[in-house]
Amino acid sequence: MPTVNIMEVGHVVVPQPKDLVVRLSALDAPWVANPLIQRVLLFVHDAGGQQHPPFESLVGSLRASLVATLARLPPLAGRVVFLPSTGDAAIDCSGPEGGGGVRFVIAESDDTDVRRLAGDADHDVDAFEALVPELKVEALPAEVLAVQVTRLKGGVAVGVALHHAVVDGRSVWMFLQAWAAACRGDDDAAVATMTFDRAVVAIPGGEELARSTLRKYAPNLPLAANMFPSAPIKLPRRTFTITTKHIQHLKQCMSGQTTSGKPATAPMPSSFVAIAALAWVSFVRSKHPTAIATRHNVYLFFFIDCRGRPGIDPPVSENYFGTCITGCLVKAMARDLLAVDGVAVAMEVIQREVQRTAEDPLGLWDWMDIVSWVPLDRLVGINGSTRFKAYEVTDFGWGAPSRTEVVTMSDGRVVLVAAKNGGVQASVCMHPDHARSFNSHFLDSLG
Repeated sequence: MPTVNIMEVGHVVVPQPKDLVVRLSALDAPWVANPLIQRVLLFVHDAGGQQHPPFESLVGSLRASLVATLARLPPLAGRVVFLPSTGDAAIDCSGPEGGGGVRFVIAESDDTDVRRLAGDADHDVDAFEALVPELKVEALPAEVLAVQVTRLKGGVAVGVALHHAVVDGRSVWMFLQAWAAACRGDDDAAVATMTFDRAVVAIPGGEELARSTLRKYAPNLPLAANMFPSAPIKLPRRTFTITTKHIQHLKQCMSGQTTSGKPATAPMPSSFVAIAALAWVSFVRSKHPTAIATRHNVYLFFFIDCRGRPGIDPPVSENYFGTCITGCLVKAMARDLLAVDGVAVAMEVIQREVQRTAEDPLGLWDWMDIVSWVPLDRLVGINGSTRFKAYEVTDFGWGAPSRTEVVTMSDGRVVLVAAKNGGVQASVCMHPDHARSFNSHFLDSLG
């Protein structure tokens, strides 16, 4: 097990306007009870000809640029607080609770080889977990952001932990892009147009819906117990790089006719739909017949970004900085996905649900209520997006990361981002009883 030594724990404090309090929306509220996002970026020294500055200088640049970024994105420097007088939860960006600063941890590990971590397909889960900070979220007021910078053998890791009631996946990359640009000395014009005012998310029911949702999923506030406790064992995780050639091969399953002879009725699927279909079918095959029978219903769940959707009036800005996602649940019979043309069948039903959700993005806004009745051993969850340019936007001045991974994962979870050299990166977490079978089917289907 790698040894990571904490050298310093400090705080980045950014003066904020007084009395800046942002009440959470109904889309934010469920995440008070399921708050943690952890992601690590691994930078290999001299990768691609880019050399790192000395570690102390690198840390100084990261700290100074974080101050500049937080000044423009004040919710990240705040705290999630409970307002008992109204029953609201809010982001307090000012005063002693909101202005306590962002925890900034400096660490080192002489026995963790960054080249190995960045190159292995199978994750060293213990190592990844040691490179991201914990977030103090068990009760309100809760931290919104913490950062850890770790000197490794052959490179550096930058780990972040963020509160999901304040940011969704898209906002995480908006923040990292702004921070990286500030560290390089570039002006990221997109930051100036970002808005974090929850009032722009016009959901019927407004503030009262947010309060009732909060009472439903976090009834014991200020205690904010996690509704999805971590697994009792460390589950295997593996990363697949899916090339554009692989994706085209998958999409061809939907062109012309399926192998059953039935004409494909859906249009050519997106890369997201194609990869989600393959992951879903691989999951079902890996659990059949021991855990999934042909007669079982099986499920796929993922999130839809509501920004710019016509189902919210007025549409939410593409530059909205917050949590602005709703759920999409897809159901099929296991026997249909186990058929020879199972991937094509999966693509078609996923495509249909994507189209339906795009037309009515708030139809399944209460996603936690949806997944509460779904058998978790028959559910695949997809997070992230093939459009998240994880490597392109995170050059802090010494080159793009050699690897970036989400650290918080659970059984049956697949996390997608755009890969470094084109294509898509898919990180998968599976129970050890099924991981080998899943990996084999997933790889074989890529051709």
